[in-house]
Amino acid sequence: MKGRLRSAILPIAHEELRASWRARVTLLIGALTLLLAVTATLIGLEHRNAINAERARYQHTADEQWHGQPDRHPHRVVHYGHYVFRPLGALAFFDFGIDPFTGHTLYLEGHRQNTANFSDAGQSSILLRFGLLTPAFVLQTLVPLLIIFVAFGSVARERERGQLRMVMVQGVSGSSLLAGKVLGCAVLALLVSSPAFAALLAIAVFAEASAVQALLMMLGYAAYLLLWVLGAVLVSAALPRAREALLALVGIWIALVILLPRVLPDLAAARIELPTRIETDIAVHKDLKAIGDAHNPNDPYFADFRARTLARYGVSRVEDLPVNYGGLLLAEGERLTSELFDRHMQESFLLQDRQSEFVNAFAWVSPLLALRQMSMALSSTDRQSHERFLAEAEKYRFSLIQALNRLHTEEVRYQNDRDQRIDNRHWQTLPRFSYRPAPLEQIVKSRVLPALAVLATWLVGLVAALRLLAIKLERAAR
Repeated sequence: MKGRLRSAILPIAHEELRASWRARVTLLIGALTLLLAVTATLIGLEHRNAINAERARYQHTADEQWHGQPDRHPHRVVHYGHYVFRPLGALAFFDFGIDPFTGHTLYLEGHRQNTANFSDAGQSSILLRFGLLTPAFVLQTLVPLLIIFVAFGSVARERERGQLRMVMVQGVSGSSLLAGKVLGCAVLALLVSSPAFAALLAIAVFAEASAVQALLMMLGYAAYLLLWVLGAVLVSAALPRAREALLALVGIWIALVILLPRVLPDLAAARIELPTRIETDIAVHKDLKAIGDAHNPNDPYFADFRARTLARYGVSRVEDLPVNYGGLLLAEGERLTSELFDRHMQESFLLQDRQSEFVNAFAWVSPLLALRQMSMALSSTDRQSHERFLAEAEKYRFSLIQALNRLHTEEVRYQNDRDQRIDNRHWQTLPRFSYRPAPLEQIVKSRVLPALAVLATWLVGLVAALRLLAIKLERAAR
């Protein structure tokens, strides 16, 4: 029985491929999609390599300028500041995610928390705002449309010509017929997607650190494309005419691929509003004012801090302290303001999490939402990766400024504080920034497995629907 089933499926799949080859319009669309996949893959790789080289060069320049500072007062160095750049991961070529629209550079200085700037979208032509040609875009948007044009008439056209009943009468089961159609369309989809999959496979083989991410990416996109193949064959078999199947499939593609992914973020933004940059700055300024003024000797908080400091060292005047009280004061002010900055940053992250949860709740309706979540997470180009860069950079900024404040405390005398300088060798010993991506286990658990669960559920549902439809076709042929 299994042998007869296999022997029926392969000829049907072969005939489906021959029909696609003979259809010039389908062949042309397939060739163009394949060309786009090749182009997107090559451009993505070149883009990632160029950006990483550029950022590494700028980081080297910033480090050299930092280390090349002359003898200075430590607080002058606090305000001199330092730049840090976020590198791209190995899979960033596949899915640029939100990176082109968020900043990748941070200017770090004392007493304030700057936002990331220098986004690619802000520095490039307006064409970038209409979408980026990436392997992810081709596989998420264009290949499903190609599958629709290939598969919409796979069963419906044979029904219109009267060939479907003839095939069924010859002993071909409905399951064999639909499986052959699915196999033929799947082979074509795989052929068109092969450049992107080949690049992922090469990374899995030659870049051991990113092998698991690349294989998971291949699994997710293969499941997504198979989902479209199953759905297209299902609609073609369920509707009486090919024209109706085409209209239905294009409507589904527009709703699931175009409308929902674009409308839902706007709905989320309207439902869960984020404070504007000006509103955030005003709120931070009010909170800073409420903390106290380190420059006012009569400020209640810092007056108490002075008293506690004198008691800890067992002296009655700041001039008698074995360390520079000015440095201690600046370190305490930096600690308070950094806690405030961190609280506002975390509040913003939580609001954005709520927006994402609203959008991701519709992943069961549009599997593209689930795939995008997984794709950007594995590429380290999602919002969570950007937020991690901001948080890591803020931790580094705080440690750097506090290290300078310790130098101020220990290496500068309290008397004639502002007129003193320390040796520039101290700048060489300060910590350097090194961005570390989130652990793979965390990414898989929080973003990859939920996405794969959505895709698997869709696949199981479509396979079950095709099985029921196969039984219906067999009954209709009797």
